[in-house]
Amino acid sequence: MAYPTNYKYTKEHEWIEIDNHRGRVGITDYAQQQLGDVVYMELPEVGKQLKAGQSFGTIESVKAVSELYAPVSGEVVEVNTALRQTPEAVNKEPHTSWMIVMRVSEPSEVTGLLDAAQYEALLSK
Repeated sequence: MAYPTNYKYTKEHEWIEIDNHRGRVGITDYAQQQLGDVVYMELPEVGKQLKAGQSFGTIESVKAVSELYAPVSGEVVEVNTALRQTPEAVNKEPHTSWMIVMRVSEPSEVTGLLDAAQYEALLSK
């Protein structure tokens, strides 16, 4: 699968799509493949303040429970509540099944994230 070039990526396999100080966050295709069938997600409430690298929730599959990490610092301004009913959407469409939208408080942190080519290079190691 090609990784969207307009997204930034973390080494923990989250993606963020930045649009004017707001960022939609989800997990990558690689992450969902490693997890297997996703059965449950615990996501934060709107208003939660997050620091870059801080856990914002968990994702549970038939194989394991994994933490979800904020790619940048900011406030949660939207939560994709539909994923509570249909968490398996992450397996089908990992790059469009966003989990949270953040108001980015430290835009400079985005420059420390990986672009699509760097992320794909990380996966090939």
